[in-house]
Amino acid sequence: MDTRLPEQRRRIMQAVKSKDTGPELCVRRLLHGMGYRFRLHRKDLPGTPDIVLPRHLKAIFVHGCFWHAHGCSKGRPPKSNLDYWLPKLEQNVYRDRTKMEQLDTLGWKALVVWQCETKNLEALSAKLRSFVDGC
Repeated sequence: MDTRLPEQRRRIMQAVKSKDTGPELCVRRLLHGMGYRFRLHRKDLPGTPDIVLPRHLKAIFVHGCFWHAHGCSKGRPPKSNLDYWLPKLEQNVYRDRTKMEQLDTLGWKALVVWQCETKNLEALSAKLRSFVDGC
């Protein structure tokens, strides 16, 4: 049973953004501060990566823990309406895996940054630098 009225639920769902989210802006600020230049949301690449570093052939996806079923506390499925949510979240995970494989086939390296990882900026900076500068 949903705890919200249908109109309230509709407004909440309409407010969910797919671009320029808080975690995505955090990652972009860190990369820019490290001196990296990048492109955003390239539609010609599988999965439309959030951040693309063309010179390095690297793509970064910034995933919300809930929407992409991360194993952290924010990534838990809701307790209600499981017949709707579980298949939806499983499909998101399957699509993510498929798009990462397609990028790999094209010679691109891809990284997933989870929403919960944006809380520790030092660790995230190290992870991003290692990814971009590494092999």
